[in-house]
Amino acid sequence: SKAMEAPRAIDQPLVDAYLARRALDYLVGFTLSPVLWRKLPGARSAGRVQSVALRLVCDRESEIERFKPEEYWKILTRLETPRAESFTARLTGFEGKKLDRLAVDNGELAGRIRSMLEGASFRATGVEAKPTKRNPGPPFTTSTLQQAASAKLGFSASRTMQVAQRLYEGMDIGGETVGLITYMRTDGVQMAPEAVTAARTAISSTFGERYLPEKPRYYSTKAKNAQEAHEAIRPTSFDRHPKEMERFLDRDQARLYELVWKRAIASQMASAEIERTTVDILAENGGSKANLRATGSVIRFDGFIGAYIDHRDDSRPAAEAQDDDDESARLPEVREGEDLKRLGIDSSQHFTEPPPRYSEASLIKKMEELGIGRPSTYASVLTVLRERDYVRMDKNRFIPEDKGRVVTAFLENFFSRYV
Repeated sequence: SKAMEAPRAIDQPLVDAYLARRALDYLVGFTLSPVLWRKLPGARSAGRVQSVALRLVCDRESEIERFKPEEYWKILTRLETPRAESFTARLTGFEGKKLDRLAVDNGELAGRIRSMLEGASFRATGVEAKPTKRNPGPPFTTSTLQQAASAKLGFSASRTMQVAQRLYEGMDIGGETVGLITYMRTDGVQMAPEAVTAARTAISSTFGERYLPEKPRYYSTKAKNAQEAHEAIRPTSFDRHPKEMERFLDRDQARLYELVWKRAIASQMASAEIERTTVDILAENGGSKANLRATGSVIRFDGFIGAYIDHRDDSRPAAEAQDDDDESARLPEVREGEDLKRLGIDSSQHFTEPPPRYSEASLIKKMEELGIGRPSTYASVLTVLRERDYVRMDKNRFIPEDKGRVVTAFLENFFSRYV
């Protein structure tokens, strides 16, 4: 009734945006689809969002087909400190030349480096410990919820939306019907002020004062065409702890609610404090020199990680992800200038991997980055592509079918203005 008493002016740019979308839908849907039906038997439709999503999947497939693997060798040295604790260091330089991940590109060079290291003496030349902070991410939007539920719970985007819809509409909690989460179709990353206050209260009581930052955290959105009409997805009440809600919900609902609750609460928690240590090592054998490095990190204070740990991004090639894993290991105490004992040297041959095929999570992330589609359309677009047999799923990854590739090639060649 408040809204009725104080009507606001019509927001003309919003109306224009709707008219533009409608015009595009007519243009693409009504004019391209019939062309497709006539020229490509079996093709069902084109659409403003769906044709772009299909093109992303097809482009990635072409990239994978064109990909030529490159050989590279990983050389890892296991070393021991004078206190008999061991750790692993990787090669960063040889004979005064810096080496990146792919620099050792043949077995002959790898063999030369290996035999040099096998007769070398090792000394720690530099030890640096840097404190760093890791901050929590904002509460969920439609797309980040779909990505996290896909990575952590194995839900498809449409499954996530079905379950969220139920939690939003309301569940029977001890005899009354209560909506457990706020509206699930949103780009907004802010929580309402009263929710922020409630989250802060819940943090003190659940985790303790140390976990509460002095001031509330504010987030702003990065998406190009975000419409922040709704706040981020959060529990309607932080007092409804996931553990207490379990008995009222089925398994999927309980797991999704727990994800939303934890991510929303983490977004207002203190940063994690991490100490990252880097040890530089010099290996000498006669006149030959090699440089090695070992990195490790220790969590000094877990902060928001106590509530919510981000999922690993699945859109990066495996080799990069592996390099990150070295970072998370703990290093024993190493002192500058001390000699290290060699325990063993592993050299292994690898080949670079093509970029991974899109999963639902990574395709949604890409569409959001490009500003294509709205939160409400992601799940349905991906379903349409599957239902029309333009793509198939294999191990949860999108593979374009021949039909989909023909449609994309046809649209790219004749209607590049539209797609």
